[in-house]
Amino acid sequence: MSVERTFSIIKPDAVAAGHAGEILAAIEAAGFKVLAARMARLSEAQARGFYAVHAEKPFYAGLVKFMTEGPIIVMALERDNAIAGLREVMGATNPEKAAEGTIRKRFATSIERNCIHGSDAPETAAVELGFFFGAAELL
Repeated sequence: MSVERTFSIIKPDAVAAGHAGEILAAIEAAGFKVLAARMARLSEAQARGFYAVHAEKPFYAGLVKFMTEGPIIVMALERDNAIAGLREVMGATNPEKAAEGTIRKRFATSIERNCIHGSDAPETAAVELGFFFGAAELL
């Protein structure tokens, strides 16, 4: 196993519902070290840029609207096999299909409002971490 870094967002639905603390606690309980974290509010331009990979998909406009509706918490996380590990802790994108005890099973209300984002590959994690955090923040 190797120590790796990943990126995560506690999305506006979970922040508004008051679940950020419980989500962060679940992440830490799964062995993640929080390297950096902060609350942010995405502008439309930032949301469009962050989710540009989805620009041609039918859900893109709704995703941008959702991600700009309120505060989010962005996090840089680290542990052995962090990317796969976080995706396991998060659960399936559709909370109806997520395993019991996962973050999405516990806190998501729909496939669109699924409370948390996590990087899906090392290359994605590097880009996403760089979008929100400077190198000095991740020492």
